Parts: sequence; structure tokens; C-alpha cells
Amino acid sequence: MDILHIILTATGSVLTLFLLTKIMGNRQMSQLSMFDYITGITIGSIAAEMATALEEFAKPLTAMIVYAFFALIFSIATDKSIKLRRILTGETLVLFQNGKLYKNNLKKARLDVSEFLSQCRTNGYYDISKLQSAILEPNGKISFLPLATQRPVTPADFKLTPSPEQPLVNLIIDGKPLPDNLKFIGRDEKWLINQLKNQNISDIKQVFLANCDIGYKLNIYPILNKTMTRDIFE
Repeated sequence: MDILHIILTATGSVLTLFLLTKIMGNRQMSQLSMFDYITGITIGSIAAEMATALEEFAKPLTAMIVYAFFALIFSIATDKSIKLRRILTGETLVLFQNGKLYKNNLKKARLDVSEFLSQCRTNGYYDISKLQSAILEPNGKISFLPLATQRPVTPADFKLTPSPEQPLVNLIIDGKPLPDNLKFIGRDEKWLINQLKNQNISDIKQVFLANCDIGYKLNIYPILNKTMTRDIFE
């Protein structure tokens, strides 16, 4: 009977968690604020406890509803009041602007310079002198604004209308051809081998990754048996 009871309570906790998440909205699944994060993990912990509650099913259920209620109230309050929004979700912090690093703001964000530079590289900025601003958002992510002179040129700048692009199709992964993907683009393994030979690669096993665009242009990344041992970013 205990096993059956656990199955029923676990099912109930899953359904309750699903319904409460729907009521609180997709915000719980997107970039979380600090309060959203605390609420989310707490409700999840209570749901796990409710799933194994053999006698006191109502207590964790009530706690879940209370947490969901406060999450919903706080969400409505932050939508209505800017002051409450700043208190509950936090404010933005300028970490870098106009060529200046703000040490005090980095300290408030609990970031050291090395971690900040790592975040810059993750977002494609290896040279921070090419940045106009770097701002820490309330959800913990850093937004980057490049200098106007470093902004990528778009077709709209030249009043062009390029043809729409399609995702690349992977044809080889870890030295193994993907027959279904070759069939999808209307090609076979013989065509693939010929393409490799044109780029001086005699064995598919030498290829780490190969993909193809809509014009059948093959991009090949051979397997390299050497490693980068020096850490130049520390």
C-alpha cells in the first residue's frame, strides 16, 4: 500500500507543480531573478517531499501553494511598481563603459577581472577596447554593446536584401558519416568521399566534423592530435 500511496502522491505533486508553474508563467523557465530562483528550487524541494509524504500530504501541498501565491503576487507587484522591481529583482550594474572598468561595481557583482574577461570572450569580445559598455543585468547575465565602429555591417546598411540562409547539415561527426543527413541533401557517401579527396583528405576517420550549406559547400574540420597547453587568458 505504501508503494501505491507514493505513486499517487508523486503523481499529485507532478500535476500540482505543473499547474502552479503554469499559473506563475513562463518566467520561471526563462532567465531567473534571484527571487525566482529561490522560489523555483524551494517549490521543487517541497514537491519532492510531497511525493514521499505517506501521511501528511496536505502540509507540503499547502506550502507549495503559498510559495506559488507569493511568487505570483511579487510578479504582479514588480510589474506595477518600479521601486519594488528594483528591490525584488535587482538593478543593473555598469561594469565597463567608455574605456573604463568600474572596480566597485565589479566587487558588488562578485566578479574579478579574470572572470569578467572570460565572460567577454564567451560573448566574442577578446579585446575590451572594442567595447562601448558592459552591463550586468538583474538576471546575472552581462550585456555587451560594441563601439559603433566595431558594429558588424549589415545588408541593410547597403540597402541589400540577401537570400534567406538555411542551417548547416552535419555530414560527418567523430569520423563517422551520417547517411540520413546525406540522403536529406540528396547526396551519397561516394559524393562525400570525392569532396574529401578534393581537400586532400583520404580517410573519413580523419575528420572530426564536416557540414554542408545549401550550396553544397563542404566545411571540414580535421582531427588534431595536439593540445593547447598554455593558458594565455589567466
